[in-house]
Amino acid sequence: MENFILYEEIGRGSNTVVYKGRRKGTINFVAILCTDKCKRPEITNWVRLTHEIKHKNIVTFHEWYETSNHLWLVVELCTGGSLEMVIAQDENLPEDVVREFGVDLITGLHHLHQLGILFCDLSPGKILLEGPGTLKFSNFCLAKVEGENLEEFFALVAAEEGGGDSGENVPKKTQKSRAKGSLTYTAPEILRGADFSITSDLWSLGCLLYEMFSGKPPFFSETFSELVDKIFYEDPLPPIPKDPSLPKASSDFINLLDGLLQKDPQKRLTWAGLLQHSFWKDAFARKDQESSPEDSNVRKVMEHSGTQDSKEFLKPSSGQAKGEKSVKNPTELRPKSTAGGQPNESMFLLSSRPTPRTSTAVGLSPGEDRTQHSPQKTSPSTKNTSEHLSQQDLESQMRELIYMDSDLVVTPIIDNPKIMKQPPIKFDPKLLHLPAHSVDKLVFLKDQDWNDFLQQVCSQIDSTEKSMGASRAKLNLLCYLCVVAGHRDVATRLLNSPLSLFFSIYRRAKVARVIGLLASHTTELQENTPVTEAITILTELIRENFRNSKLKQCLLPTLGELIYLVATQEEKKKNPRECWAVPLASYTVLMRCLREGEERVVNHMAAKIIENVCTTFSAQAQGFITGEIGPVLWYLFKHSTVDSLRITAISALCRITRHSPTAFQNVIEKVGLNSVINSLASAICKVQQYMLTLFTAMLSCGIHLQRLIQEKDFVSTIIRLLDSPSTSIRAKAFLVLLYILIHNHEMLLLSCQARLVMYIERDSRKTTPGKEQQSSNEYLSKCLDLLIHHIVQELPRILGDILNALANVSGRKHPSTIQAKQLKMCLPLMPIVLHLVTSQVFRPQVVTEEFLFSYGTLLVRLMASEEFIKITLSAFEAIIQYPILLKDYCSTVVDYILPPLVSLVQSQNVEWRLFSLRLLSETTSLLVNQEVGDGKKEANVNFDSNLLALIRDVLLPQYEHILTEPDPVPAYALKLLVAMTEHNPTFTRLVEESKLIPLIFEVILEHQENILGNTMQSVIALLNNLVACKDSNMKLLYEQGLVRHVCDLFTETATLCLDVDNKNNNETAAALLFSLLDILHGMLTYTSSVVRLALQAQKSGSGGDTQAAEDLLLLSKPLTDLISLLIPLVRAHLFVRLSDHC
Repeated sequence: MENFILYEEIGRGSNTVVYKGRRKGTINFVAILCTDKCKRPEITNWVRLTHEIKHKNIVTFHEWYETSNHLWLVVELCTGGSLEMVIAQDENLPEDVVREFGVDLITGLHHLHQLGILFCDLSPGKILLEGPGTLKFSNFCLAKVEGENLEEFFALVAAEEGGGDSGENVPKKTQKSRAKGSLTYTAPEILRGADFSITSDLWSLGCLLYEMFSGKPPFFSETFSELVDKIFYEDPLPPIPKDPSLPKASSDFINLLDGLLQKDPQKRLTWAGLLQHSFWKDAFARKDQESSPEDSNVRKVMEHSGTQDSKEFLKPSSGQAKGEKSVKNPTELRPKSTAGGQPNESMFLLSSRPTPRTSTAVGLSPGEDRTQHSPQKTSPSTKNTSEHLSQQDLESQMRELIYMDSDLVVTPIIDNPKIMKQPPIKFDPKLLHLPAHSVDKLVFLKDQDWNDFLQQVCSQIDSTEKSMGASRAKLNLLCYLCVVAGHRDVATRLLNSPLSLFFSIYRRAKVARVIGLLASHTTELQENTPVTEAITILTELIRENFRNSKLKQCLLPTLGELIYLVATQEEKKKNPRECWAVPLASYTVLMRCLREGEERVVNHMAAKIIENVCTTFSAQAQGFITGEIGPVLWYLFKHSTVDSLRITAISALCRITRHSPTAFQNVIEKVGLNSVINSLASAICKVQQYMLTLFTAMLSCGIHLQRLIQEKDFVSTIIRLLDSPSTSIRAKAFLVLLYILIHNHEMLLLSCQARLVMYIERDSRKTTPGKEQQSSNEYLSKCLDLLIHHIVQELPRILGDILNALANVSGRKHPSTIQAKQLKMCLPLMPIVLHLVTSQVFRPQVVTEEFLFSYGTLLVRLMASEEFIKITLSAFEAIIQYPILLKDYCSTVVDYILPPLVSLVQSQNVEWRLFSLRLLSETTSLLVNQEVGDGKKEANVNFDSNLLALIRDVLLPQYEHILTEPDPVPAYALKLLVAMTEHNPTFTRLVEESKLIPLIFEVILEHQENILGNTMQSVIALLNNLVACKDSNMKLLYEQGLVRHVCDLFTETATLCLDVDNKNNNETAAALLFSLLDILHGMLTYTSSVVRLALQAQKSGSGGDTQAAEDLLLLSKPLTDLISLLIPLVRAHLFVRLSDHC
């Protein structure tokens, strides 16, 4: 599982969490299920049934893993959610969609039945949707082979897990509850006790089809008993869609449901009848239902996979038994674990990029899947380094992220309540003098009826009658047209009909409103539609009556909607049309409406028109790009007291800048950069979002670049925006910071000090709360992705600059001015390294072999301030907290990092000496223990020899001085000796040859008053290793007083253990006592061995050295005094065990 990176959580159940994941080194995204081990029977069942199935309507299984606490299942990612979610969101689906979805369901279910697999628990929650809309069967936990007893299989798996030979010790009630699915979709014969069958699956299929169409299952009740009664005795009501506007169910569909929901399984539709049913419109006539060769293999396996040999699925290997076929890939049916067989939860890496750069799932190819049949193992070089991204590619991707969808949202100009509230439009059908067709009827009117309707409308409007009644009738007709103009299809037909009849009476405000509503809702504009004439007339009317504010408020929205309609149509057709050219006077009039002194509503309408039109890439948008547009919109933004107008003004400026960044540049040059930066502190989220977009657009073009990247207040303001609750604002703030860091890496230090790394980690861990925020979360992840990628690539450059600066002054007493300036510029950046290696996002990516080599070189050249050295050592201290990072770089650490650490041990600075010795001790312990744990001792001869030589030649000669220093120096030095003597028994001879044995006993004497201290714990552990080593010179140890020291230590430790009142130190004292018992056991073993040899020699008459044995017995005599302590200890131990048992 090391081959995968986890992204956000995409689902959760009672014992399962589903993550989006990615196979490292590829863009292959998968779904990764993390489930508690209590679900092992269900997950094992899922794997054994699907591990060889490859079908477009079945979620593909890739692989599975086991760690200490969880099972991990890697399957195909389906990005469209579940069928249950679709039904909940849409409430019901049209019959055509039900047919389309039903074809997928039947294709998948028929394939399973051909393989002899029964799904058994078919429900909407177990049907997933792929991006293009393909339905796939998922969650085979309760599926089974036809005729198999699933309860027995579950019991067998549970027994295997518990180490038993059978499932007899597993309660049958538990297994029965495991094998039950959703009652709502269960066939009546199953409720009566029959076994699952093909017909019971078809009943569940009928329930699904019914629910898709009506929005609810055919049988539903809050109580169990009532639901069972309905399933047994009631017929389902005809399916009725919740949306009354949708057509009713067809007779074919009702007939299909009736055949599937027959309570008698003998009368229920069979596969032959289902596939040939007229509802499907011959969808299955040309489908090839033959199984592939792979699926034939699955079928053969399934035919012989009854309960009697289900146990074979759980074994690492299995041969043929009783002539039956075994599984081809038995290792596939055992979950994999980490390399070395050590299950470890930390192997599942949290992604530094919570969402990938694409929302499309990419499935694994069969070839890739087959390569995963062996336990997974990836080198850290693959794990920690991301693909190199050139500066050009990086900036290209950044430019694509400047504007997001929510930056370019378009809302209506006409009847926009945020601009001006309009009274509701009403009409009297009795005064229309023409049929008051509903919108639905108008849409489906035939051409002749439509022409008749238009002729009636035109004749009534063209009427020359001047009476009050005629005027009221015309006004009533216009109100009717306003109502029906809100429908897209009707608006399109009306707008593209002859409008010349309206032009002569444009001075009627209600007519302008009709035209505006038609323009707002139409979807297609014909080239012969006289839109330009309408725009010209409206422009003239506004210009001639410019002081008539009410008339402007009536005409401006229509003018804006017409210009926006032309702009969208031109952008859609990708070629300018001369017939749609907007007169220059229109732009002039709109600019006048923006200026100071106009009414707020007029300002707002003009700004809204510019906002909408400049969303498009069209000639109409270019007409607004002038030298004054930026400052004018900025003035509206700064001086308006209405939030909606301020947002519209800054949004319009943002969209103008998309076409011409100089618009925002003109604003900065007129009002000053500080004033613009201060606007980022606005309390309105939308304003902050647009301001960040403006700065990003300006930085991408290099405008005011040098000034902004040096402005610390600007950087601090941007980082403060990372506290925003808005995902979009945080994403854009990351993007602005990325532009700054690309051009000024010194700002990375300021950003790290302002908690940038913490913000990155927080947003990397965030999950998508719902589909409504999926877009903004994906946008955030893309921005984070690029920022993290840049910082990871920037770290080697920062280290390289520091190394160059130190190399240039190496050996010089007085560096030059340039060298001093370089040092002053580079060395303060060292805290960046510490910030990154202490981050769970950056640490796996930055700690590489190149990094460790540079770090070792840096340690060699340490000659800077104490703060610099402290930060440098702290960075490595952070790295060794995660031994897995160093797993494949042991030789690099030994060759390049440990030697300078050993040199620092000789430093005159006490703090450096202590810090480096502690790092040296802990690193050595990690390296040697890791090697033993991974079983690589024989394969790393060079590593062992280099490490041994370093300690022997450089470090051990200093131990005479080190062990006599005050605590905690001896503790760290002894800890290193403990690790080395455990790892390499030959190191014991080096300890003896270095004459350290007397020093070790001196340490005991000096620290015996604090027997529970770290120093004494280390020295006792070292003595234990020395005594346990077969090659130890025991005679030397006895000569130095081993017996006396052991007796004293044992007496004091035993006293502490037997002290009932002193419970705080009991655990430490007990651990120490066990070590002393091991030492005592080793001494007694050695003594008995020497005495036995002497007695054998004496008995054989070979003249053995009996005197040495007698002397050893005399030396060991004090050990007999410990019996008086051992007996109470035995009693105390038994009492503790009895208490624990009770």
